[in-house]
Amino acid sequence: MIDAFHENVALTEEKIQEMCHRRFGIGADGLIILRKHEGVDFFMDFYNSDGKPGSMCGNGGRCIVAFAHDLGIVSKNTRFVAPDGPHEAIFYGSDKISLKMNPVKAIETHQKGLFINTGSPHLVVFRNDSSMDVFREGREIRYSEAYKKEGTNVNFVISDTNVSKIFTYERGVEDETYACGTGTVASALALNHTKGLPSPIELKAKGGNLKVYFKKIGAQHYDDIWLEGSAQKTFSGFYSLDSQK
Repeated sequence: MIDAFHENVALTEEKIQEMCHRRFGIGADGLIILRKHEGVDFFMDFYNSDGKPGSMCGNGGRCIVAFAHDLGIVSKNTRFVAPDGPHEAIFYGSDKISLKMNPVKAIETHQKGLFINTGSPHLVVFRNDSSMDVFREGREIRYSEAYKKEGTNVNFVISDTNVSKIFTYERGVEDETYACGTGTVASALALNHTKGLPSPIELKAKGGNLKVYFKKIGAQHYDDIWLEGSAQKTFSGFYSLDSQK
């Protein structure tokens, strides 16, 4: 998270890659710059760890709300713009931040699972156990002919009436990640669509649990979607843009 609310910060693709590098940089799955935006509280400028602009990041959206709260830019309720458009959010505390997602109006049945765009494209694949190789299988699907043009994130979900489990391979990071907000939303809607699980639906990722609230408007139409979970600050500091090449 970078505070650029009061001054411009411009980063090249290579610089973002350096900063996100796990061994030679700070280390991150993505980078978000908080910027001013007319008519709302702020703009969420999001990049994947490959340095390229990303689509919507649900957990990043909750994290930037916590970041803006720490900076004194927002209090409890906020409105901001992200790569997929405007969002609302509520900051109850670091242990509970709720982010309103954009409506979903289509669920497509693909060969390997359900394809749902929740601000980012996701394929949801149901499995009976956690024996899958998330990196290998996710990468194969992500680069398969069916998704060659834009790529897709891949979520492997183990259904449970209490807390389902989710494992995600993310494009742009090109690896398994410990939690994916937009993927959790897609998986929750897929669980309702195929198995009838009611709102709210809780899913457990390696990085923690997330809840998804929603209203079903039609067979494939969902609205009033909220992603809820914690956002814990681990450290803050300064990074010299001149310290590396």
